[in-house]
Amino acid sequence: MVITRARFRLGFLTLLLAGFAFLWIHWGLDTFYRWRQQGPSAQVGHATQPSERSVERGKYLARVGNCLLCHSMPGAPPMAGGRAIQTPFGVVFASNLTPDPVAGLGRWTRDDFWQALHLGLRPDGARLNPAFPYTSFSRITRADADALWDYLQTLAASGQRTPATQIAWPFGTQTALAFWRALYFKPFDAQSDAVGHELPPNDLVAWTRGRYLVEGLGHCQECHSPRDRLGGIHAESRGHGGVLPGVPWYAPALHSGAQDQKVSVDELAAFLQSGQAGNRFAVGPMAEVVLHGTQFLTDADAGAMAQYLQSLPRGPATSGLTKLTQLDTTMGADIYQDRCAQCHGDQGQGRANAYPALVGNRALLTDPPNNAVLSVLHGGFSPSTSRNPRPFGMPPYLLELNDAQVAQVLNFTRNSWGNRGKAISALQVQQLRQEQGKR
Repeated sequence: MVITRARFRLGFLTLLLAGFAFLWIHWGLDTFYRWRQQGPSAQVGHATQPSERSVERGKYLARVGNCLLCHSMPGAPPMAGGRAIQTPFGVVFASNLTPDPVAGLGRWTRDDFWQALHLGLRPDGARLNPAFPYTSFSRITRADADALWDYLQTLAASGQRTPATQIAWPFGTQTALAFWRALYFKPFDAQSDAVGHELPPNDLVAWTRGRYLVEGLGHCQECHSPRDRLGGIHAESRGHGGVLPGVPWYAPALHSGAQDQKVSVDELAAFLQSGQAGNRFAVGPMAEVVLHGTQFLTDADAGAMAQYLQSLPRGPATSGLTKLTQLDTTMGADIYQDRCAQCHGDQGQGRANAYPALVGNRALLTDPPNNAVLSVLHGGFSPSTSRNPRPFGMPPYLLELNDAQVAQVLNFTRNSWGNRGKAISALQVQQLRQEQGKR
């Protein structure tokens, strides 16, 4: 078929007009949504007096759901928002949850709040950015949402305004958010979720409660899952581990069998409440989660979460790549004896309730090795909790060891005392050092 010049011009003009029409509709819809978002809610919250029991329940839920960590800034009133949340497309700022009528939720109703949690929508119908994890909060029951609302209404009102999002166009537009929701979000339906779901043959009440806390209120899988290029999580990959957006820390798989020593339900529950148990020490972002959230779990809820997590199917274990040169092995052993053995032991056995053993240590052996590298570079402490008020720490070696030395000592520990971890290169260390330095 011969394409004449006239047909080519007509086709080009058609495509051009279609492009302009799409942009016009896109601009119009987004402008409309932003106009509605700027206006006040159609309903103004009524000053009802909640019960003391409901307020206390809401306070507990807000703590274990880690609301304070994201919605508070150092030196600012609690829950006044403003904290920057890094995403692959820019920065979103956590909103003000105090009852201020202008900057906060003072013009919202409890139905508005439920709609935000369950559907990810503002009172005016505008779509919320999924940096607010409504994809998990959709599981929160109406009773718990109402208790959270009652607690938030007791906070001191703060007029601190939430900065505008800094998301690259068009990812922050209402049209783009509608597209994202169509791909990744379906409001939780308890009835359809229960159909065909096989429960484990143990304590079903505790298991169900644990699942609710892990997948809903605790929104654990929002961090412990890989995200695709659009920032979405696919159902089949939930809980399979992923690098956190904006930071190089790796949230390990919730049900990985690779280099993962089996721990009891009691040990895992203790880890959630104290930040330390057996061979597990909370570091990096997880230390913040324990400090501001999970340390407040009741024994029953901590045990329920641990029981659910331990019931997840274990992934296949993978053998490491252990082709190390004699020079690297010798250098790594020398660095370990000089810098590490005093705390972690000559045979990587650690010291009980002080320094973790390195034999079978998940944080050391997990691939990618982000957490092991960052721990050596930046050191740090486990969180100070009521059950572990004075945790021992690790000094940073950022300025004392170069990239090759960090790789050497980690390769030595990842392949000694029965450990079998993949070899780490100096280039990997350099990339993680640079990426963390950008924060």
